[in-house]
Amino acid sequence: MSTRIASLCLKCRGAKNLCGKSFCPLMSYWKAVNEVKLPEATELSGSSPPTVFIGRYGYPRVSFSLGVPVGGGDVSLYEDQEKWLEKPLSEILKMRLSVVRGERPVDVRRGDLAEELRLASMSSRPVDVEMSLARKPSLRSILDMYSPPLGPGGPVEKIRVSGEPKISRPVEKMYYSLDVKASDAIMYLYESSVPVNHIQRMLSTGSLGYVFQRRLVPTRWSITAVDSTISLRLVEKVKEYELFSEYLFFQWRHEDNNFVAIIAPREWSYEWIEAWFPHTMWNPTGAVEVEGVYEGYSGRTTYASLGGCYYAARLATAEFMVREKRQGAVLLIREIYEGFFSPIGVWFVRENVRQLFRTRPERYDSLGEVLERLGEATRLPLRVWLEKSRLLKTLQRQELLVYYLYRGGK
Repeated sequence: MSTRIASLCLKCRGAKNLCGKSFCPLMSYWKAVNEVKLPEATELSGSSPPTVFIGRYGYPRVSFSLGVPVGGGDVSLYEDQEKWLEKPLSEILKMRLSVVRGERPVDVRRGDLAEELRLASMSSRPVDVEMSLARKPSLRSILDMYSPPLGPGGPVEKIRVSGEPKISRPVEKMYYSLDVKASDAIMYLYESSVPVNHIQRMLSTGSLGYVFQRRLVPTRWSITAVDSTISLRLVEKVKEYELFSEYLFFQWRHEDNNFVAIIAPREWSYEWIEAWFPHTMWNPTGAVEVEGVYEGYSGRTTYASLGGCYYAARLATAEFMVREKRQGAVLLIREIYEGFFSPIGVWFVRENVRQLFRTRPERYDSLGEVLERLGEATRLPLRVWLEKSRLLKTLQRQELLVYYLYRGGK
């Protein structure tokens, strides 16, 4: 299958739509880049969504960026990740790459970020800013596997917040609560319905936690820290619930991605498996690459090798179980097909898994039935998942043990 698609790409080269898509996925990034309109002036003014990015290279001396969109449209949508699934990925790319960044070096140890910039970053609506760049921005975008894409940037000499940030009461309370631990502040904001990416932005700009521990945090790290912190707290709550009474099966497809979940009526455990097909962003080879990470009832003691996607998906999974007031053992599978090439950020996983668990589940009485359904739902055959999944192996052993115990009792 992958060889055939690669052959089609060679014959088409983005011009003939041989794959049946209305646009070439491989060309959509470059199309979005070409449509970015670079400002001619070094003086920029406009509404920031607000968009903030803190780099990690050179840590503890890193770069701070404040972004202003130049592409027009509803500026508030530029940071509203919970609505991005309503848009084609090509439109998200175009939107985010039109955010022009003013960059300046900062030292996280000194926390040398003006309070007006922190307050602007906490705003729940776009805030007017003015920036004086040292030179015209260059067409140098930020593509990162953790954070959403960002457009051109240039060194900034001056940033002035000319508008009044709108800061919600929970956000203001945690910002000025200097004796509250960061993890407790994160949960307070989450339980106050503050969006996850807003909380991540606050942690990144050093706006949460004990006063003597507050410092700037690279955006990549803050994203994973917030997803991990919230999901861990939710999982502890999940463990107090009764088990699901049957096997649940979910499936959701979006933008060349296939998301599948199986929830078994067992105590909490969680496994995330990614299958990257050939000619995708992280797999230039000719074979499908499959990797997975597992945690049992007691959780993990090391960082998950698959990084931020693991924690983002765990958050969405725990949210579902809290809503249902039930616990189970969950296997999450993501197949990434040919044509998906851009590192769009872990928001893509978090929001797709949330959407996955909003769909109506199929219900099964036995492991055999749900495994048969899994084999029908994925391009990879069932034997691959049985070989790669630690959770499925455990479930099969338990089924076998029950079978022999039952026979022995007769």
